[in-house]
Amino acid sequence: MKAAVVHNFANELTIDEVPKPEPGPGEIVVKIETSGLCHTDIHAAHGDWPVKPKLPLIPGHEGVGIVECVGPEVTEVAEGDRVAIPWLGVACGVCDYCTSGWETLCEKQLNTGYFIDGGYAEYAKASAKYVAKVPDGVDPLDAAPLTCAGVTTYKAVKLSGARPASTVAVFGIGGLGHLAVQYAKIFGARVVAVDVVDEKLELARELGADHTVNALTEDPVQAIKDLGGADAAISVAVAPTAFEQAYSSLRRGGKLVFVALPADNHVQLPIFETVLNGITIVGSIVGTRGDLDEVFRLHQQGLTKVIREARRLDEVNTCFEEVEKGQVKARLVFDLRS
Repeated sequence: MKAAVVHNFANELTIDEVPKPEPGPGEIVVKIETSGLCHTDIHAAHGDWPVKPKLPLIPGHEGVGIVECVGPEVTEVAEGDRVAIPWLGVACGVCDYCTSGWETLCEKQLNTGYFIDGGYAEYAKASAKYVAKVPDGVDPLDAAPLTCAGVTTYKAVKLSGARPASTVAVFGIGGLGHLAVQYAKIFGARVVAVDVVDEKLELARELGADHTVNALTEDPVQAIKDLGGADAAISVAVAPTAFEQAYSSLRRGGKLVFVALPADNHVQLPIFETVLNGITIVGSIVGTRGDLDEVFRLHQQGLTKVIREARRLDEVNTCFEEVEKGQVKARLVFDLRS
C-alpha cells in the first residue's frame, strides 16, 4: 500500500510502498478515505517534542475510512462500518483515569500517528475499542478534522464552563478556533474572536462570533474588558502572548483554558492577581470517545461547519509548509479515495 513515511526527523516525508497491516486480536484494518492534517503531525514528523515518536512513522490521527477486516474478539464494529481513528489509539482501560472518564490522561496510552502508525496511508490498523463510528450523512472530509480539531475544541469549551449569557473569548481563529467559536455558540455563550488576520475574523463572524478583535490594530484585553470581561478565554493561538492576553481579558472568577502548544513553552502570569481575582487556569487535552460521539452528532444535526480544503497525499510536504507558514484558512484534509 501507499503511505507517507517519516524516516528521519531532519528530512521530508517520502511516499513509499509498505506492507498492508493485518489485524490482531481486538484490532481492525481500515481502508482510509480521508486523513486530516493536524499541526501535531508536523511536530511528530520533525521530532519537536521531548518524547519522540517511533521511526519509521506513518503520521496522521484524523483518519476516516471503511472497516475492511476485523481480527479475533472484535465486537464493537463490523466490516463495512465507517469509522474515525483518533489521537487516543489505545489506553489501558483499567487505571483511575480510564475508569473515571479521563482516559485521555492514561499514562499507558499509545497515540495514533505517534507511537502507532496513522492515517497517512491507504490502510491503517486500529484498536476496535478506540475508534468512533461516523454517523450517516457526515462527509468523510468533514469527519477527519472533527476527529481531532473538533473533539479538542469541544472538550475545551466544555471545560471552560461556557453557558447561556456567559462571555467566551477565543484567541486564534484557524483550524481549531473556527470550531471553538461554533461550540461556544452552541453552548449559548456570547463569543469574542481574537486573531491578527482580518480574513479569519471575517470567518469567525460568519460562524457566529458576536464580536471580533484584530490584535494587531487593537488591544484585545481592553476591547474584551470594555464588554465586561470574559467569563472564559480559550487560547488556541500558538503564541505565548495570546495566552497572556487571554488571561488579562478575564473578569473576576474567570477561567483560562490552555489548548495550543507553542514552540516557546512558557508564559508569565501573575500570582497576586490570580489569587485575588479567583482565576482558574486549566489545561485541556483532546476529548474522550464519548466527546467525539457528541461532536459527530452535532455535525450530523447541521449545527457545525468544517472549513477545510482537500489535498492529495503526495502533496504532504507542500501541505506541511503551508501550515507552518500560516497560509491555510483552517484545515487541510488528504483525500485518498481516488
